[in-house]
Amino acid sequence: MSDEPQPQQPHPGWAKREPQAAGDGRTGQPGAPGTPGTSEKAKKPKRPKRTGWRRLIPTWRIALSTVVVGLLLIVGGFFLGYHLVQIPAANALATKQSNVYLYADGSVLARDGEVNRESVSLARISKDAQHAVLAAEDRDFYTESAIDPMAMVRAGWNTATGKGKQSGSTITQQYVKNYYLAQEQTVTRKVKEFFISIKLDREKSKNEILEGYLNTSFFGRGAYGIQAAAQAYFGVDAKDLTAAQGAYLASLLNAPSQYDVVAHPENRPAAEARWNYVMNGMVDKGWLSASDRAAAKFPKPKQSTVSTGMSGQRGYVVNIVKKYLIENGIVDEEELGRGGYRITTTLQKDKQDAFVKAVDDKLMSQLDKKERKVDSYVRAGGASVDPKTGKVVAMYNGIDYVKQYTPNAVRRDFQVGSTFKPFVFTSAVENHSETQSGQTIDPNTRYDGTSERPVQGWTGGRYAPENEDHRDYGHVTVREATDKSINAVYAQMAVDVGSDKVKQTAIDLGLSKNTPELTPSPSIALGVATASPLDMAEAYATLANHGRHGTYTFVEKVMKDGKQEVELPERRDHQAVSREAADTTTSVLRSVVQNGTATAAQAAGRPAAGKTGTAEEDTAAWFAGYTPDLATVVAVMGQDPKTAAHKPLYGAMGLARINGGGAPAEIWGQYTRNALEGEPVSDFDLQLQDGADVTAPPSGDASDEPGDGDESGSGEADEDATGDEDGSGSATPGDSGGSTPPGDGGGTESDPPSTGGGTPSTGGPSTEPGPTGGGDSGGDDSSNGGTGPGGGDTDGAGGGDTGTGFPGIPVTPGRQ
Repeated sequence: MSDEPQPQQPHPGWAKREPQAAGDGRTGQPGAPGTPGTSEKAKKPKRPKRTGWRRLIPTWRIALSTVVVGLLLIVGGFFLGYHLVQIPAANALATKQSNVYLYADGSVLARDGEVNRESVSLARISKDAQHAVLAAEDRDFYTESAIDPMAMVRAGWNTATGKGKQSGSTITQQYVKNYYLAQEQTVTRKVKEFFISIKLDREKSKNEILEGYLNTSFFGRGAYGIQAAAQAYFGVDAKDLTAAQGAYLASLLNAPSQYDVVAHPENRPAAEARWNYVMNGMVDKGWLSASDRAAAKFPKPKQSTVSTGMSGQRGYVVNIVKKYLIENGIVDEEELGRGGYRITTTLQKDKQDAFVKAVDDKLMSQLDKKERKVDSYVRAGGASVDPKTGKVVAMYNGIDYVKQYTPNAVRRDFQVGSTFKPFVFTSAVENHSETQSGQTIDPNTRYDGTSERPVQGWTGGRYAPENEDHRDYGHVTVREATDKSINAVYAQMAVDVGSDKVKQTAIDLGLSKNTPELTPSPSIALGVATASPLDMAEAYATLANHGRHGTYTFVEKVMKDGKQEVELPERRDHQAVSREAADTTTSVLRSVVQNGTATAAQAAGRPAAGKTGTAEEDTAAWFAGYTPDLATVVAVMGQDPKTAAHKPLYGAMGLARINGGGAPAEIWGQYTRNALEGEPVSDFDLQLQDGADVTAPPSGDASDEPGDGDESGSGEADEDATGDEDGSGSATPGDSGGSTPPGDGGGTESDPPSTGGGTPSTGGPSTEPGPTGGGDSGGDDSSNGGTGPGGGDTDGAGGGDTGTGFPGIPVTPGRQ
């Protein structure tokens, strides 16, 4: 073998490349045709390289790849976003609503809450209004998808190019923005809106979305939702909107402030153009006929008002009704605070207005606060109840809630005075009570009306209440004693009946068992209890309803969110006292209006019964009365506006004193006449106690001095002050002179009184303490003989209940 290196064998399929001459086709040489290992690429020409601008254009392969990847990213992003973005809870603003308080006829009384919104169901929005909004905002709402990509792109472009913020959203998207999101114009919010809208469209019906949109949209004038807008612009409910009105409200969605033609009359052409666009759209979609379109005129919105605020009587009513709903377990306080309740009250607008006007005419217009400081103390309160239903139909609480916050119709801090006396007599008849000498108590029973006469049969200590101005009346019938509001008689009657029974009768008639100072003692007869005007109206309504009592009510109906009706407690009534007891009391109280201290109430022009009353030291004057159809109580009160202390009303209105037969009875007369105007006149249908249909002859007046007042407000001495019951010419049914009163035993006026046990003592002032519960004069009069001024219940006109008057102010004869 040779030691020289051997040549390397070529690898199969590979040959060393060597330069060859052109056309050299030697077999076996690299590059020759058919030579093994030759590359096929060598057969193809090289692709020319891109130069210049062509280098910037992607190839079709790159373009296709980009599109595919982009589509995958979009689809993936859509599914990712769809699963990541959840439908959130409603935003705080969208769920806030006002509570709406309505009169019994459905007109708006007041609204409360931070947001003026009242959500209603779609069924409570007129079809014309629904179609108007669709024509304005989304004509293909019921057939299109939840989103409109082209509109979104167009809106985005306009916003980006400075043409103003554009909506471009469907109704679904706008609802999502209003209800679930905020109003900011950001990409994040738009992305969320996009996905929520798609989800919502799958989960809710079109009707539900439209309803939500109409309840959350802003229409200007502080009104959120179409119901609030309908009230704000046209004073009607959404269900009553016409096509023209609906089109105007739909126009406001585009520019709420600018298109309010009342606030901006200069923008009326633009508002009308938008209105025409909406109306024409309704015709195009077949929602409005061409003839109706031609006849329609641009509606005129009402002036913007603050009628739904808290001024006037509204604030009082809202707070009283709220308390009623909460205390009766109808609505939870927290739920009521969230809003959304539509509360129809029992208040009747015509009667409410009549009450306010009567107070203004007979009281407030007579005050001169600059000339008389006492006039600044004057307050008024009252309540009016339908006796048959127990519904409170009107209230007066004060001149203005934003000026005087205390609701005078329901306050319990002023003595009711002699308006309590009828409860004593009712209790006497109900319990078949007898005098100390065993005589049945009826309207003709005679009592000793001597002032400061100690009551007989009371074991709680000496009690000798004074009559007004210390006047003595001798032996008088119960009817006379009621006409003249004689304290001595009624204090004795309370003992004869039993003061505990009197208290229970008052509660049965309607007073709260928690009424302050409602204590079983002789003083209960003089009205030391501090019930509210509403309490007293409820009790007097029971008398008017022949003794049947049902708790008063303020509320007819309560709706939540315009859909759910809240269940109200079932009203139950019962026979609180016998019809005989109630009706006999009514017959006695009719005499008070016809012949006694309340002749001013005759201005009602209807058969009426009632009783006057005045609190100690003339801090309040009352009239409580009723017809067969309406029971109303009016109180005039004295209160310092700065310290809230009770103040006497001596000199108010330029008069020596204010008494129940003056302004209160006058207010009652005007209010009752106007409140019942147009209604048939009803007479009392009475079933009386045996013997009560015959009126005993009047008694002689034992006093040598003339009376100081008759509470009738006449300004002149009344014939009735002398004891002539028939002086008015309006005889009580069955009144005939000369009859022998039942229970009197045929005695004469000089016989010993039937009340109790022999000739009464008329000794000097007592130094013994009064009975439990206190006297009616607060500590210096009735419990010690009543020698001080202001002693007793200040009521009777011709014979009433107060002391001699306020020092320095003379008492005018014929007026108290």
